[in-house]
Amino acid sequence: MTSMGIGGASPTLRTPENPVEPNNPASFDCSHALRLSGTDWIIVGIALLALIGLAPMVWQRFEKFEPDADYRMPYELSSDYWLYSRYCRELCGQAKALVIGDSVMWGHYVPPDQTLSHYLNELSGRERFANLGLDGTHPAALEGLLRYYGPHLCGRTILLHFNPLWMSSAKHDLQTDKEFHFNHPDLVSQFAVKIPCYKAPFAERARIALRRTIPFSNWIAHLRTTYYENMDVQHWTLAHPYRNPLAPLTRGLPASAGVPEPAGGTWVEKGARKQDLAWVELETSLQWRFFRRALDLLRRQANQVFVLVGPFNEHMLNDSDAAFYRTIKTQVAAWLEANKVPHSVPDALPAEHYVDASHPIGAGYALLARRIFDDPASAALGERPKTP
Repeated sequence: MTSMGIGGASPTLRTPENPVEPNNPASFDCSHALRLSGTDWIIVGIALLALIGLAPMVWQRFEKFEPDADYRMPYELSSDYWLYSRYCRELCGQAKALVIGDSVMWGHYVPPDQTLSHYLNELSGRERFANLGLDGTHPAALEGLLRYYGPHLCGRTILLHFNPLWMSSAKHDLQTDKEFHFNHPDLVSQFAVKIPCYKAPFAERARIALRRTIPFSNWIAHLRTTYYENMDVQHWTLAHPYRNPLAPLTRGLPASAGVPEPAGGTWVEKGARKQDLAWVELETSLQWRFFRRALDLLRRQANQVFVLVGPFNEHMLNDSDAAFYRTIKTQVAAWLEANKVPHSVPDALPAEHYVDASHPIGAGYALLARRIFDDPASAALGERPKTP
């Protein structure tokens, strides 16, 4: 039996191969459609919640992670905040002082066995210090990193670095109104503190703020960053159509490698050129404000914090900039003293020990470690090594 559709449309045939009548809902009882009851949906919801909650924890048992004494976050995983958080938890189970800061503490131009934490351990005679530095973490990003991915840092001894480089211009201080892309935008304040040069739309800010609170989302980002070339699985399979999408997961974490020494050598070997800087006043500095927030956060979590200021490459400054910088150092030291924060403001290293404005070579880190222990304030880091 056939029937003419409205307006002369082609009739719909009901045959053994097509038993469904479109206008008769009861006919779908014979179709292959799967309809879930309320109970079924509850079971599906519970299964999804279990997957979201348990998958990151189960993965940690599968993914081998055994950091050694000189371990630091791999440079290519600088945006892998899930792994950073895991490393924090790992170190919190050990009686070590933690060295926290940007690429100066991470050791941008030296291998892992020539970083500050390495030489502090060498002078101590044992493995007392661990490198929790992360490349590119200016104070605005560092505050977010510690707040959202370092909540396990409680009751620890911490060496916290303040790099004056981030106050050397309005751009470094994030105060320019013109938008520009800086390091680690996912870590900075999305709503609480306004950053003039940060122009992300509301939807993106909300997505970032929400992801910080969901470990599953951070774990997925970890898999993309570590194993899938910063792509999701769909795009990765399109880029590699003949490869097994599960194969990268068996590769393991990359080694803790360093960034090669730049061509041209040290600052002196590259010509020792002076630079004109436009320092930001301490009281108006946005980066200084974020550093104080990070310091306050760590202290409220019952950590013993020792602050290291610089040492900046003062050899590259002209007379007026050098005088301004010395004023900043004095003001920072006075604020730390007034707030009873143990600290050290060492003199500049020899010019030949710098690669650029703030990064030392290995010999510079070795000298800096000795200067830190020579400062009586370093007693806040634990037992000071005896002077030979």
